[in-house]
Amino acid sequence: MIHPLQRLCVLVLCLWLSACAVVNISDSGKTSLSRNARWVMLPVLNHTETPQAGLRAETILVPLLHQQGLEKLATYPASMGRESLLLGNEQASQEEARRWAKEQGFRYAVTGSVDEWRYKVGVDGEPAVGMNLLVWDLNSDKIVWSAVGGKSGYSREAVSAVAQKLARDLLRRLPLVDSSSETNQ
Repeated sequence: MIHPLQRLCVLVLCLWLSACAVVNISDSGKTSLSRNARWVMLPVLNHTETPQAGLRAETILVPLLHQQGLEKLATYPASMGRESLLLGNEQASQEEARRWAKEQGFRYAVTGSVDEWRYKVGVDGEPAVGMNLLVWDLNSDKIVWSAVGGKSGYSREAVSAVAQKLARDLLRRLPLVDSSSETNQ
């Protein structure tokens, strides 16, 4: 016979494990990104079977980046890439947007991909999201920061709520610094 307290502990452990997140961030500790530089949000690729998951991720990332203090954050033009994103030519659209951003004089570009955006099959139908984020230094044309993670939620949570939590976890360690020398970039 299982004691009620043991049953409660097992239940709490199961609930805790069901909402786990796995996050991996590339951080050498030497990278500092100027919050005052000109930043741009580029297309987020959709590697899922869920239509427009990349666009949904972008709409979550932009306000979260503003909350991080990126006041000069812009987005790529709506006319650029939206149609090709829907037609499945996302990689070319992302590269075109990065070229455009470089020509416009942006310093850093945020992009990435969504690898999971769904409700798990099963009795509870838990929401699950997986994504990666990249920050490109457009001056050197190199990736200077990256993060990847996955998170599942509780059965009554929305996928977008889980995506917000995951994106916040990923962006929390973005190595932003205030730099007055980059205010015009």
